[in-house]
Amino acid sequence: MRRRERVSPNHAERPPDTPVDVLVLHYTGMQSAAAALDRLCDPQARVSSHYVVEEDGAVWQLVDERRAAFHAGVSSWRGQDALNGRSVGIEIVNPGHEWGYRAFPPEQVDAVEALCRAVLARHPIPPGNVVAHSDVAPERKQDPGELFPWAQLADRGIGLWPLGVPHLGDAAPVTDPPSLRPVRVGLAEIGYRVAPEGGHDEPLAAVLRAFQRHWRPETVNGLADRGTRARLAGLRWLLRTG
Repeated sequence: MRRRERVSPNHAERPPDTPVDVLVLHYTGMQSAAAALDRLCDPQARVSSHYVVEEDGAVWQLVDERRAAFHAGVSSWRGQDALNGRSVGIEIVNPGHEWGYRAFPPEQVDAVEALCRAVLARHPIPPGNVVAHSDVAPERKQDPGELFPWAQLADRGIGLWPLGVPHLGDAAPVTDPPSLRPVRVGLAEIGYRVAPEGGHDEPLAAVLRAFQRHWRPETVNGLADRGTRARLAGLRWLLRTG
C-alpha cells in the first residue's frame, strides 16, 4: 500500500474518554482526485477525512487518527450522534452519482481493504460498525453507493454481509403500518436512527435506501420488499450470533 501525506487543517480534538469505534467509508463525489484533495485540505471548506484512496490504489493521509476529522457531519449510528468524534473516515475517489458513478477498480478496492485492516488493528471497531456514509446520514448521503463491493470486503473480514440469504425477488412491498413495525425494529437493531412506531426519526424510505445500498444493492428502491426483508433478517441474525 503506497501512502502519501498531505496535511489538512480541518480537524479537532476527540472528546475525552471516547473510543474510536466506528469506521465510515465515503466516496469523494468529485470530478477528480486532485479536486477532492484540494477541497478536503481547504480551511474554508471545513471538511476532511483521515484518508483518501485514489483509483490506482495510492493512499493519502490527511488527518492523524488521534484527531477528529470532519467527514461524517450530522450523523448517527447505534444511538451515538456526532460520529466525527468517535470514527475514522476514509474517502474513496469516485465521481459519485452526480458526476458519473462507476465501479471501483480492483487496485483501489485492495488498497481500501489493506487500509481498513490497519485501522481495525488499531481501534476496537466491531464489524457492525464498519459502515457507509449513507448508513449514518441516510437522508443526506448515498455514498459510497450500491457499486461498492461490501460483500467482497466482508468476505475478507471487514464488516458484515448476510451470507447464505437467498435472493427472494421483489415481491409486493409491505405498506400497511402494522407490518412495517418489524422492519423498523430490525433497522434500529442494526444501528439506524429508526423508532419502532415511527415519529421523530429518519424517513423510513431514506433508511431503506441506505440499507439497500449497503446490504441489498441489486435493488435500491426504498421499499420494504421481500428481498430487502430477507437481507435484513440475515443481518440481524449475524449481529445476534456474533
